[in-house]
Amino acid sequence: MRLARFDGGRLGVVVGEEIADITGLVGGDPQQWPDVNMVRLIRDFDQLRGTIEAALPGLPRLPLAQVRLETPVPWPNKIIAYPVNYHAHGREMQAQYRATNQGFFLKPNSALSGPADPILLPAVPGREVHHESELAIIIGKECRGVAREDWQDVVFGYACLLDMVVRGREERVFRKAYDTFCPVGPWITTADDVTDPAALDMKLWVNGELRQSANTRDLVLDIPGMVATASAVMTLYPGDIIATGTPEGVGPVVDGDRIRIVIDQVGEMNVDVVQSDQGMTEVFAQPYVPPIIKQN
Repeated sequence: MRLARFDGGRLGVVVGEEIADITGLVGGDPQQWPDVNMVRLIRDFDQLRGTIEAALPGLPRLPLAQVRLETPVPWPNKIIAYPVNYHAHGREMQAQYRATNQGFFLKPNSALSGPADPILLPAVPGREVHHESELAIIIGKECRGVAREDWQDVVFGYACLLDMVVRGREERVFRKAYDTFCPVGPWITTADDVTDPAALDMKLWVNGELRQSANTRDLVLDIPGMVATASAVMTLYPGDIIATGTPEGVGPVVDGDRIRIVIDQVGEMNVDVVQSDQGMTEVFAQPYVPPIIKQN
């Protein structure tokens, strides 16, 4: 099942090229703040699924082209991200560590945006903003200390994710925390609709140029390992997002670019890049020292 948010926080099921509105059916309130309707739906999905499936044939539908899709989980408890989780990306960035010995970092919820939102480039002259294509894992249950072999019990579904970053050597979270620096979407594909999450093809294009192409089988720390590692440290909650790390091929984007990310069986997002006049800070006043040069 493909679950989406659209048109101001409404909840829907995507069927083909249409979306069925299930907001009232599952007790959602688009006016609620903070908007945790999807979090509640994820938490209660096992009880609600039969009701949704039974009602789906009779629910009115809208063409996807006529609605505005929004980020599926705007208020997760946390966004967990694993750095340098593909060996080839580690080599290109001259990183000596990997996710298996570095752990994870957290991105702020305020960085989340959706498939219809542009990525806003901060006004940081002399700095590059790079794209990073990633698979998003959506947690489905409150859990702690999940064993590797039990990871599927707590994973609700998957989505496309872009982990945008101002390239540099300052604190990683600082450079990845800008508003719109974590587009997620276009919907959540529930885990039962993904045949093998350990063998998903992922590609990213900028203006039609293929920049990144990889498969989740190439992950250094695999999906069971990421779930086990995160839950060993902290309690995971329904709606929490795990970003799996990016493969090689990261590169700069500029005003006017269009990013396309496609993950097999999960979905596709096409996101515009727009220059903002905000975001300058004294931290970025100095240039790279020395310049970061990607390695082949």
